[in-house]
Amino acid sequence: MAYICLLLSGAALLINGLATLNLVPRRDAAVFSLVIGTAQLILGVAHLTATAGRGTQSLLGPAGIFLFGLTYAYVGLDFRLGLGSKGLGWFCGMVGFCGLLLAVAWSGEDPLLSVLWLCWTYLWLLFFLHMALGFERMAPLIGWSLVLTSQASATVPAFLGITGHWPAGVAAAAAAGASLAALLLLAGGLARRGRRSGTGGAAVERPLPGKLRL
Repeated sequence: MAYICLLLSGAALLINGLATLNLVPRRDAAVFSLVIGTAQLILGVAHLTATAGRGTQSLLGPAGIFLFGLTYAYVGLDFRLGLGSKGLGWFCGMVGFCGLLLAVAWSGEDPLLSVLWLCWTYLWLLFFLHMALGFERMAPLIGWSLVLTSQASATVPAFLGITGHWPAGVAAAAAAGASLAALLLLAGGLARRGRRSGTGGAAVERPLPGKLRL
């Protein structure tokens, strides 16, 4: 069930990244995020129910699912209801801090998952800086980071888990970390080049407070 949620996250990260780069309408991405978030919250409840009574370690998986599900649901509602994104930005900051704690918690049992959580924490931090603290020029970096890491940090690992080939060991985690770091550096380069040429994508559109998106 956790792998299915991870697969859904790969799709949501990709669509939101494309929307940030103005390659997909924000309205479409908002609806998609709301659907994915709702589905993940439902799956999270089911996963929590199935693992009840197995100790505190069994809560780590559902905790991650709920963090992703709430984020996507909030992203969708923020745009559709015109909430202004400030609260969403602070929420992303809190979730990023939780993601860092989860990375530490998984470091012993599953090094690869720990590396993935570090990557997702970085993405949440970008949203925090952009939406909560007002770093408007970060939109191209956010867009490219989401697009380039969506498949490597979510879709591909999800398929590996579903097929029973989830990599174990420090070597696999190190290789994944190096690959994700390279993708994030590439995202930074593309964002800088886009800003210089004026084609890097506009800032994430924020509806006016109180304006309902239909």
